[in-house]
Amino acid sequence: MKAYQLIPLCLAILLPLNLQAEELQQSVNADILYLEKVYQHLHQTPELSKQEVNTAKYLSQKLTSYGFQVTEGIAKTGLVAVYKNGHGPTVMLRADTDALPVLEKTGLSYASTATMKNESGKSVPVMHACGHDMHMTVLLGTARQMLKYKDQWQGTLMLIAQPGEEIGYGAKQMLAEGLFEKFPLPDYNIAMHVSADLPSGKIGFVKGYAMANVDSVDVLINGVGGHGAYPHNTKDPVVIAAEIILKLQTIVSRELSPLESAVITVGSIHGGTKHNIIGNQVKLQLTVRSYSDQTRDFLLKRIEQISHGVAKTNGLPDRLLPEVIVKEEYTPSVYNQPEFTQRIVNTLKQTLGESNIVAVDPVMAGEDFSRFGRTKEKIPSSLLWLGAVNVKQYNAAKENNQTLPSLHSEKFTPDAKPTILTGVTGMTANAIQLMKH
Repeated sequence: MKAYQLIPLCLAILLPLNLQAEELQQSVNADILYLEKVYQHLHQTPELSKQEVNTAKYLSQKLTSYGFQVTEGIAKTGLVAVYKNGHGPTVMLRADTDALPVLEKTGLSYASTATMKNESGKSVPVMHACGHDMHMTVLLGTARQMLKYKDQWQGTLMLIAQPGEEIGYGAKQMLAEGLFEKFPLPDYNIAMHVSADLPSGKIGFVKGYAMANVDSVDVLINGVGGHGAYPHNTKDPVVIAAEIILKLQTIVSRELSPLESAVITVGSIHGGTKHNIIGNQVKLQLTVRSYSDQTRDFLLKRIEQISHGVAKTNGLPDRLLPEVIVKEEYTPSVYNQPEFTQRIVNTLKQTLGESNIVAVDPVMAGEDFSRFGRTKEKIPSSLLWLGAVNVKQYNAAKENNQTLPSLHSEKFTPDAKPTILTGVTGMTANAIQLMKH
């Protein structure tokens, strides 16, 4: 057995179907060389959000060759692949396809050297620094296993290759273009996301809120400019901005229950032109994170109230009150339906071993996979964390209190073979269990 074969192949536990865990693991292991090549190709050919043209063509060719009915052009560069295998539930598996404007510094032999023009027309380096190449590889690997073992399940398997996850675009746009009207409405949704804080071979789960509502908010603070030597003749927007920034921090610390999680971060402040000039405007850029919709609504309301209140106490008239703009790229929180997630966890433990399936904490990052479960039908959905860190590197980092490269890091390097093995085995086992014969 090679070192990367971390999945315990000795397991002889029966899945809730005729297929044994050991047989499934061996089948995935036999496919690993093919899937490694797929992964390396996808890693070397990343494309930015809304520009995943070649990625979509590659996925479409693969899935068509496997026997899926593939429809391209959903949200321009997204696709849907459907395989109908008799009467039964519809299970949707999703992978995202876009990469990030990051210069890769992993030192991998297959590191990305790709560049693309961003939406502003500027040439930028591109890297799959968030693991979407792994997500696509797992999706393709699962597709192959599902067809190999199609005698074990009945129903409809729907695979989604979703563009624009990094900008909160793809899921919303696919749904707006009639995803669940033109294609079968899923009974269950599953996705996996690589984790930069779990060793390969393990899968993490959260029941309930797993990821946050994410809002981007601009606050345009007006003032009355003038000479820096005569501040009494002005209404200084820099001072007003400073007061607003400090006051905003009291929303979470003093207005929410300590048991309720939320974040308000002022990530950018721009204003003024010269040392001795008091300008007319300051612009703040905020990221606002929460879990429940009620908390989200409260935070956004209080940001506007505080901004207006501080401006009024500084003597600004109503016509100059701050403008609070909630950007459209809102991403709703990921809610893993608890009973459904427990069902998935049970299958994963039977397939991969109980010690390899671990409960993890929710995070304040965002993921637009959440939108697929927020339809009026409230589809049971769950997003799992797929461990991706080399085990030796993980153990060394923990022992020496070192920080591992995070998602979006130029040095983020998934341990490809065991991560693929675990992801494909776990995803296949669950898809079969949900559509068992």
